[in-house]
Amino acid sequence: MLQAMFRIPPFFPSLSVLLCRRLDAVGANTLVFDRRKEAFLNQEAMWTLTHQAQGSNVVAFHFGSQSEGTTTPGLQSDTDLLTSMNDFNIMLHWSDWKWGMINLLMVKDESTPAQHYLLQRVRSEEPLPETRVVDPTDVIDSQGRVFFSNSLVIRVSAQAFGAGHLRRGPSNSNDEDFDYVLAFPCTSLPHEILAWLDAMRPGYWPPPEMFEIARQCPCFLVADGDRGSPTEDIEWRITPNLIERHLMFSLNNVQKKCLIVLKMLKKQELTPHLHEGCKLTSFHCKTALFFTLERTPSNVWTEQGLLECIVRCLHTIREFLIQGECPHYIVDNVDLFDKKLCRECQVKLEKQIRAMIKDDMHVLFNLQIDDLGERLMQLHPHLERFPDQSASVCGKLTLDMFKLYISSYNDICKHICDSRDTGFYECAIDLINVLTFRQANDTFSRYENNSAQFLITNLLSSLASVASSYCIQTGQPVPREVWQVYSETLDTDVASSRLKLASMLYCQGDLHRSAYVLNDVQQRLDNSVTSVCSCRTFPSEQPSEAFCEYALRHGNPGTLTRNIAFCVRFMREEMYCAPAILWFEMYIGVGDDAAYRYPVERMWIDWAEVDAQPFMLYLQYLTFGGLRERQRQLLALEGLKNICTNHFRSLYHPQTVVNLLGHCEEMEGNMELALRIYNVSRTFMPRNNAANLHILRLTGPQ
Repeated sequence: MLQAMFRIPPFFPSLSVLLCRRLDAVGANTLVFDRRKEAFLNQEAMWTLTHQAQGSNVVAFHFGSQSEGTTTPGLQSDTDLLTSMNDFNIMLHWSDWKWGMINLLMVKDESTPAQHYLLQRVRSEEPLPETRVVDPTDVIDSQGRVFFSNSLVIRVSAQAFGAGHLRRGPSNSNDEDFDYVLAFPCTSLPHEILAWLDAMRPGYWPPPEMFEIARQCPCFLVADGDRGSPTEDIEWRITPNLIERHLMFSLNNVQKKCLIVLKMLKKQELTPHLHEGCKLTSFHCKTALFFTLERTPSNVWTEQGLLECIVRCLHTIREFLIQGECPHYIVDNVDLFDKKLCRECQVKLEKQIRAMIKDDMHVLFNLQIDDLGERLMQLHPHLERFPDQSASVCGKLTLDMFKLYISSYNDICKHICDSRDTGFYECAIDLINVLTFRQANDTFSRYENNSAQFLITNLLSSLASVASSYCIQTGQPVPREVWQVYSETLDTDVASSRLKLASMLYCQGDLHRSAYVLNDVQQRLDNSVTSVCSCRTFPSEQPSEAFCEYALRHGNPGTLTRNIAFCVRFMREEMYCAPAILWFEMYIGVGDDAAYRYPVERMWIDWAEVDAQPFMLYLQYLTFGGLRERQRQLLALEGLKNICTNHFRSLYHPQTVVNLLGHCEEMEGNMELALRIYNVSRTFMPRNNAANLHILRLTGPQ
């Protein structure tokens, strides 16, 4: 073995410790690893519950660098999400057949590529082969067997992502930074996986208990045929992602840091030497780490041994390159270099890696990713030029997690609003009861429980608003039970539910209580609070330092909501709890505007949504005006002007905020100024903007 031939320079232990400290500072440390895991496991739980609430029998899983913690900001790793479609029964044996389900039998012969299977259709009413074509993409072979084509999944994915559809292997997306994979869970573990689990392993890793965990993990089939195979369009590839994720979660910090450095070297020092069409991937690096772990004693994986471990992994990659084959760690007879790296590139990479090792890894001082090379040469690590990125990483992770949370909640509300047969109130109550029942019966994981609690609290908050809207519309008093729900759901976040309560009180005419709630919100909106919305991303979107520090210390969503301010949303069912000017936001289409709506807009186009702080100021303007507190009213107006002038680019709903300012100027009697402000709003968003309606109000039909 090549690993037995290398020497350890005397400076390696001290440089290894320094490298560990510098990696800590770019977010590769215990706390950030934990925060990453928490954030992505919470996100996948929310994905799962959201789709199940809309009637889809799916389970979502986050795989790859982001959830495993083996990335840094400079590596710019994408996000991988696999959705397991559980309406399909993937049979390895005839005994796996289930009545009434879409049954697909995994079959292969000597001509089927390694790691691949064909899926034969089986009848749903009896355990017999299907003889009819069920879908036009089905393929019938010479024996009369009907095979389920992978092109059906590809077609469905293409339709879901629309014109911006991107396909890379089994993944589909409309975003370069996000890979979305549809997969089928195998009912039983395929023999390739069982062979790995049952093999005698004399190495140092994985520990025996890891194999017991792996036996409980389902494998998946993804729509990815072997390129160039005569049956490529009906081949499905086995992927043991969940087993690999458990292996990654079991790694210690040094092992994760080792993989991070390998990825940096791969990206900066190795990839530029490859021909177009050739690729050395992060999965190759992970595979090399797995094999190296297996044959390296655990006492080597220490902070003092980090450089030695990196070199051992590089030697493993060299072995693969020399022999011209990179074996899959779990599935036998799979060459991960096949159709990824030509032989010429393999030779070039081997020479490059050999030169790195021979030069005692001085290449690390040249790494530009996360300024790691300069950080290594820096004598004073606390200089402002290279600040610790840990808090910033956690702040961004938390921001992204809550954007997914609120997007998921909006999806559910839109789904409920579209269920007109029973109405929003009844559908929401049914969903709350289902989630509460599952919580009470301990069917949820900790992460699912976090997601369920978020959904329940927000649904109850919306129900209180819907009920109040009906009461205000019909002139009835708001029942005591509704007030109780308001009081119990104020902590959905730091501001939005309180602002909806203040808005309802204003619309009800209870100005003093509205002012009290608004003052409470104003005291809560300090610099540790960050705004979150799912409708758009702007270039300067970065949480405050205070919020990032808070996110670094806390990982539980229930705790983090104390420093999150969601945008305030009113559905049409809540319109009588909203100031009348926001009603225009619910009917913003003018002429053919609807044809110009982006897909994301279709979710909230019939709702009024506005950033929390400017809405608070607008409500203060209305409320203090009604209370004849002119100085406080003008102070609120100045605050709203300041946001529109100096913080316009950090707003999620800038056109709506500007429209609120225009309405304030209307109430001040400045009609010409109001008209100019509405035109500014229309300049930013010409179509699907309530400013068009406001201009029509002030000028009449043109």
